[in-house]
Amino acid sequence: MDLLLFAMLILTLSTCHTTALAEGAESQTMTVRTSPDELREIIKEAYIYGFPMVDSYRIQYSYFVDQDNPEYKGAWNEIHNMSRVFTPQDKAIQTPNSDTPYSFLGADLRAEPLVISVPEIKDRYYSLQFIDMYTHNFAYVGSRSTGTNAGNYLLAGPRWQGVVPEGITSVIHSETELAFILFRTQLFNNDDLMEVQEVQAQYTVQPLSHFKGEEPPVVPTVEFVQPLSVEEQKTSPEFFDVLGFLLQFAPPHPSERELLDRFAKVGIGAGKSLDFAALSPAERQAVREGMSDAWETFARYKAEVIDTGKISSADGFGSREFLGNDYLLRMSSAVLGIYGNSKEEANYPAYFTDSEGKPLDGSSNRYTLHFEADKLPPVNSFWSLTMYELPASLLTENPINRYLINSSMVPDLVKGSDGGITLYIQNDSPGTEREANWLPAPAGPFFMVLREYWPQPEALDGSWKTPDLVRTTTSLPPQ
Repeated sequence: MDLLLFAMLILTLSTCHTTALAEGAESQTMTVRTSPDELREIIKEAYIYGFPMVDSYRIQYSYFVDQDNPEYKGAWNEIHNMSRVFTPQDKAIQTPNSDTPYSFLGADLRAEPLVISVPEIKDRYYSLQFIDMYTHNFAYVGSRSTGTNAGNYLLAGPRWQGVVPEGITSVIHSETELAFILFRTQLFNNDDLMEVQEVQAQYTVQPLSHFKGEEPPVVPTVEFVQPLSVEEQKTSPEFFDVLGFLLQFAPPHPSERELLDRFAKVGIGAGKSLDFAALSPAERQAVREGMSDAWETFARYKAEVIDTGKISSADGFGSREFLGNDYLLRMSSAVLGIYGNSKEEANYPAYFTDSEGKPLDGSSNRYTLHFEADKLPPVNSFWSLTMYELPASLLTENPINRYLINSSMVPDLVKGSDGGITLYIQNDSPGTEREANWLPAPAGPFFMVLREYWPQPEALDGSWKTPDLVRTTTSLPPQ
């Protein structure tokens, strides 16, 4: 399909209801061609498949569409830099890091590609993580992946077939028309913030036409539908309306045609709307139960597979090829830590339980984590241990405004007589002499993530083991 024809097609979809789909699509209501039992099963499958897309859209809508949202960053196709790290006030993204000031780019590739330029960066880690609408990590630019030299990277949508001009370092293809690029720039300490801002100011983006000095094509307009809140996503049948809207910008992948045909049996697909009120009572009940089944399936998977370590974060984030269309794994990763890096870029061992297998809770328990001398996490860049309160999976408020302990802090940590480092994870202060090693926990359930940026092989092959988190309820061990 040539660009002009594609633009004309998109223009027919450019005016949308605020709660449904593109104009004209509301007539494509759900026609059930199956029994309630099969409807329930298909609803479960479609929910698991679509959850990462719908939840990612919730975030990107707050960042690039809803100007009244406190999380709003700015327009699509512009880079928006944060001059600080994340705090508990940043609530859109679950389990955010608080190590690297972020820059954000919401890429709308419907009209033409974008050219993203980065400067030479030799003195600190940086990365650009390219995420499609499915939440696949489809490309990287940065210290590990492309090196320290400056470059111009052309980001193209699935239908672009133009000529690559001179001056382009490489071409990156997205299989969806909308994409999300997360920039991470390493911050060494608070005194380093101005240097990070200088690096961020050198990240640029421009339309390909501007890079070539040509007139830009007409950008097709679209009125984005209203997203669902985190809680609404769990029970509202409008979930499938949002999914239908998003699938309009995601051309079917060859590996999913049979699955999408199965969804179409109950009217779920690009441009389709679920007229829930028009369904029979048995069909409405099947939809509700199918959505509930999806969450029950996730809960069992988390308890039996993720919490037990059978699958780690290293298995849960990556390209379509890496994930192998494992939709339950993709949903689980989105629920627990959406936009996680691929394991080559960052590994995320997590602490959900203590050494005895009991859930973590700071209301009555205190914990220690001991790193032996010369056995800190093996990384080429840096590591951090970050605290998250549950059930929100967000950074937690505390009296010293410390949300993590990372490798930049090691020189200031108190070392034991063996040269090792003991971290104190608890709600109350462990005492003045140990406060340098204190990671405050909430007075309730929590989990922690050990981030390993640009991990060395032993961090990935299991030869380096994460230390046990030991519960100490009556007394603290000697330093």
